[in-house]
Amino acid sequence: MEKIRKHKTIVIVGAITIVIMLGAWVALSLQAASTTKTLYPTEIRQYQGQNLSSINDVYENAIKGTQYINQTTYQLTVTGLVNKTIQSTYDEVVNNHQTYQQVVTINCVEGWSAKILWEGILVKDLLQEAGISNNATVIIFHASDGYTTALPIDYIIQNNIMIAYKMNGVVLTPQIGRPFMLVAQSQYGYKWIKWLTEIEVSNNTNYLGYWESRGYPNNATLP
Repeated sequence: MEKIRKHKTIVIVGAITIVIMLGAWVALSLQAASTTKTLYPTEIRQYQGQNLSSINDVYENAIKGTQYINQTTYQLTVTGLVNKTIQSTYDEVVNNHQTYQQVVTINCVEGWSAKILWEGILVKDLLQEAGISNNATVIIFHASDGYTTALPIDYIIQNNIMIAYKMNGVVLTPQIGRPFMLVAQSQYGYKWIKWLTEIEVSNNTNYLGYWESRGYPNNATLP
């Protein structure tokens, strides 16, 4: 009987050990999967003498996870205090406007930063097409997940702020913000809205976006 009990104990301990090892293996596998990075063979890493960060250095920050937007049915709307509301497809935005390239560093409040070559369309060109009211003071940007943020219209125009569809020569991935991401130069990352669907022209200088209404400063200018 003693030998049988010892044998059962050994079997049970062995089974528990196997379960623990399997659990650890699964945990490590999931961790490895979560840190897997995509390779971009055509990514530009140098531009006009400047070393650029990797696309993988820009982290996915989202309030509702990655947004997968159907590019064929996508519409970007310019609305609010405008002479005419404009709705444009992705191809119309990209192909019917002058595109620009600019190296801009994104700085996140979480502590990371990345110097990236962005390519896109100037917001002021889209505003000019819609025709903005004389009393417009603020642009409110809306994303597909409900995220919003606002910036002064003077800042948008004077700094040639763009909405980007490429980074380091590669079309934005859904994780980064496809189809368009706002390149809010000299602003902290929470102003760099992704998955842009609407540009609203407003005179509501008190408007607070998603994080701003939760305590983040509305003025996100870098020191």
